Amino acid sequence: MSSTAHKLANVFAVLKPDLSVSTVPVTPSIYTDLDTHFDHFKGHVLISEYAFTADWPTWERHPAGDEVVVLLAGRVEMVLRTAEGEACIGLDQPGSYVVVPAGTWHTARTSVPTRMLFVTPGEGTENRTAP
Repeated sequence: MSSTAHKLANVFAVLKPDLSVSTVPVTPSIYTDLDTHFDHFKGHVLISEYAFTADWPTWERHPAGDEVVVLLAGRVEMVLRTAEGEACIGLDQPGSYVVVPAGTWHTARTSVPTRMLFVTPGEGTENRTAP
Protein backbone atom coordinates (compact mmCIF):
# COMPACT_ATOMS: atom_id res chain seq x y z
CA MET A 1 0.00 0.00 0.00
CA SER A 2 1.27 3.46 -0.91
CA SER A 3 1.70 5.93 1.92
CA THR A 4 1.94 8.85 -0.50
CA ALA A 5 -0.95 11.04 -1.60
CA HIS A 6 -1.10 11.79 -5.32
CA LYS A 7 -2.91 14.39 -7.41
CA LEU A 8 -4.75 12.51 -10.16
CA ALA A 9 -4.05 15.23 -12.73
CA ASN A 10 -0.31 14.56 -12.26
CA VAL A 11 -0.18 10.85 -11.46
CA PHE A 12 -2.67 8.50 -13.13
CA ALA A 13 -3.79 5.25 -11.50
CA VAL A 14 -3.83 2.00 -13.48
CA LEU A 15 -6.14 -0.75 -12.25
CA LYS A 16 -4.49 -4.00 -13.29
CA PRO A 17 -6.26 -7.29 -14.13
CA ASP A 18 -5.48 -8.63 -10.62
CA LEU A 19 -7.19 -5.47 -9.23
CA SER A 20 -3.95 -4.06 -7.82
CA VAL A 21 -3.09 -0.45 -8.69
CA SER A 22 0.04 1.05 -10.24
CA THR A 23 0.65 4.79 -10.28
CA VAL A 24 2.08 6.41 -13.40
CA PRO A 25 3.39 10.00 -13.54
CA VAL A 26 1.81 12.04 -16.34
CA THR A 27 4.47 12.90 -18.92
CA PRO A 28 4.28 13.92 -22.59
CA SER A 29 4.74 10.24 -23.50
CA ILE A 30 2.14 8.91 -21.03
CA TYR A 31 0.05 6.93 -23.54
CA THR A 32 3.04 5.32 -25.22
CA ASP A 33 4.41 4.49 -21.77
CA LEU A 34 1.10 2.93 -20.72
CA ASP A 35 1.00 0.70 -23.82
CA THR A 36 4.62 -0.33 -23.32
CA HIS A 37 4.45 -1.06 -19.59
CA PHE A 38 0.95 -2.52 -19.42
CA ASP A 39 0.79 -4.92 -22.42
CA HIS A 40 -1.15 -2.50 -24.68
CA PHE A 41 -3.53 -2.05 -21.75
CA LYS A 42 -5.09 -5.49 -22.17
CA GLY A 43 -7.37 -6.01 -19.14
CA HIS A 44 -6.31 -2.71 -17.55
CA VAL A 45 -8.38 0.34 -16.59
CA LEU A 46 -7.00 3.88 -16.55
CA ILE A 47 -8.21 6.30 -13.85
CA SER A 48 -7.34 9.83 -14.88
CA GLU A 49 -8.30 13.48 -14.54
CA TYR A 50 -8.22 16.16 -17.22
CA ALA A 51 -8.80 19.90 -17.18
CA PHE A 52 -9.78 21.77 -20.34
CA THR A 53 -11.41 25.06 -21.36
CA ALA A 54 -12.49 24.35 -24.94
CA ASP A 55 -14.10 21.62 -27.02
CA TRP A 56 -12.03 18.47 -27.47
CA PRO A 57 -10.35 18.56 -30.89
CA THR A 58 -10.92 14.82 -31.42
CA TRP A 59 -13.37 11.98 -30.94
CA GLU A 60 -12.47 8.74 -29.17
CA ARG A 61 -13.85 5.30 -28.48
CA HIS A 62 -12.97 2.41 -26.18
CA PRO A 63 -13.88 -1.02 -27.58
CA ALA A 64 -12.80 -2.99 -24.46
CA GLY A 65 -15.61 -1.73 -22.20
CA ASP A 66 -17.79 1.10 -20.96
CA GLU A 67 -16.14 4.34 -19.82
CA VAL A 68 -17.35 6.33 -16.79
CA VAL A 69 -16.92 10.11 -17.13
CA VAL A 70 -17.51 12.23 -13.99
CA LEU A 71 -17.73 16.03 -13.88
CA LEU A 72 -15.58 17.46 -11.09
CA ALA A 73 -15.93 21.17 -11.92
CA GLY A 74 -17.28 23.35 -14.71
CA ARG A 75 -19.86 22.41 -17.30
CA VAL A 76 -19.64 20.06 -20.28
CA GLU A 77 -21.75 18.54 -22.99
CA MET A 78 -20.72 14.97 -23.77
CA VAL A 79 -21.54 14.07 -27.36
CA LEU A 80 -22.02 10.38 -28.17
CA ARG A 81 -22.34 9.12 -31.74
CA THR A 82 -25.09 6.49 -31.75
CA ALA A 83 -26.86 4.55 -34.50
CA GLU A 84 -29.62 7.19 -34.30
CA GLY A 85 -27.20 10.15 -34.57
CA GLU A 86 -25.60 12.34 -31.94
CA ALA A 87 -26.81 12.12 -28.34
CA CYS A 88 -25.84 15.14 -26.22
CA ILE A 89 -25.67 14.71 -22.45
CA GLY A 90 -25.18 17.83 -20.36
CA LEU A 91 -23.24 17.62 -17.12
CA ASP A 92 -23.48 20.77 -15.00
CA GLN A 93 -23.25 19.63 -11.38
CA PRO A 94 -20.07 18.27 -9.77
CA GLY A 95 -20.48 14.54 -9.32
CA SER A 96 -22.80 14.10 -12.29
CA TYR A 97 -21.59 11.47 -14.71
CA VAL A 98 -22.27 9.58 -17.90
CA VAL A 99 -21.51 6.01 -18.91
CA VAL A 100 -20.17 5.88 -22.46
CA PRO A 101 -20.99 2.42 -23.86
CA ALA A 102 -18.12 0.32 -25.21
CA GLY A 103 -17.23 1.17 -28.80
CA THR A 104 -19.18 4.46 -28.84
CA TRP A 105 -17.45 7.43 -30.45
CA HIS A 106 -17.60 10.45 -28.13
CA THR A 107 -16.24 13.94 -27.61
CA ALA A 108 -16.81 16.83 -25.20
CA ARG A 109 -17.86 20.44 -25.68
CA THR A 110 -17.32 23.26 -23.21
CA SER A 111 -16.43 26.93 -23.09
CA VAL A 112 -15.65 27.18 -19.38
CA PRO A 113 -12.84 25.76 -17.25
CA THR A 114 -13.81 22.12 -16.73
CA ARG A 115 -12.27 19.19 -14.85
CA MET A 116 -13.35 15.60 -15.32
CA LEU A 117 -12.52 12.17 -13.92
CA PHE A 118 -12.29 9.24 -16.36
CA VAL A 119 -12.45 5.51 -15.64
CA THR A 120 -11.37 4.07 -18.98
CA PRO A 121 -10.88 0.52 -20.24
CA GLY A 122 -7.85 1.48 -22.31
CA GLU A 123 -7.22 -1.51 -24.57
CA GLY A 124 -7.78 -0.62 -28.24
CA THR A 125 -8.65 3.04 -27.63
CA GLU A 126 -8.96 5.01 -30.87
CA ASN A 127 -8.79 8.77 -31.49
CA ARG A 128 -9.83 10.59 -34.68
CA THR A 129 -10.67 14.10 -35.77
CA ALA A 130 -14.09 12.75 -36.88
CA PRO A 131 -15.80 9.43 -36.10
